[in-house]
Amino acid sequence: MNQPKPVGVSILLCTLGCLPQSLPAFAQTPPAAVDKGPQRTGVGRDGQHDFDFEIGAWKTHLRRLVHPLTASTTWVDYEGTSIVRKVWNGRANLVELEVDGPGGHIEGLSLRLYDPQSHQWSLNFANSKGGTLGVPTVGEFKNGRGEFFDQETFNGRTILVRNVWSEIAPDSCHFEQSFSDDGGKTWEVNWIATDTRMKQIVDEQR
Repeated sequence: MNQPKPVGVSILLCTLGCLPQSLPAFAQTPPAAVDKGPQRTGVGRDGQHDFDFEIGAWKTHLRRLVHPLTASTTWVDYEGTSIVRKVWNGRANLVELEVDGPGGHIEGLSLRLYDPQSHQWSLNFANSKGGTLGVPTVGEFKNGRGEFFDQETFNGRTILVRNVWSEIAPDSCHFEQSFSDDGGKTWEVNWIATDTRMKQIVDEQR
């Protein structure tokens, strides 16, 4: 569903292949493990099924900020679909986004991969107009909320990118992409996706 990135497009989303040389510290360094004895040291949460909620077909409503980081308040809306297929029994998935609106036609593809060592996901997005994968956003889910970060160049400046999944329910979810040009002190939302599950059954292996 909702895959960005209008700059690089998500999710979505909300822009979007190797890991960047320098990820933001909060995305690059996992929290230190609490020492509860040798049997617990280095143990992280298994998040390989965190995106299972999104497998299937979704009706997607997108809102995109036309000119991010310029104090612009002009948004355009899109309607379309997002199809999410499970790969490797949930340790990866493939997203196909197709939406239309006053801003034109957007086709996006996102490959999400789970790293069992870091217990994090990397989200890799490609726009059909570009045909190449952008910088991956990296992160994880905690308490039902997923946050993913990367560092990119936008309009000649180095910025931080944040993707957030929230309000996750069996038949709906919410996605936002934000940019920060001040090192994460403030964030400007530029891509919002509200997804509603479609009732027809989708063949995940098609």
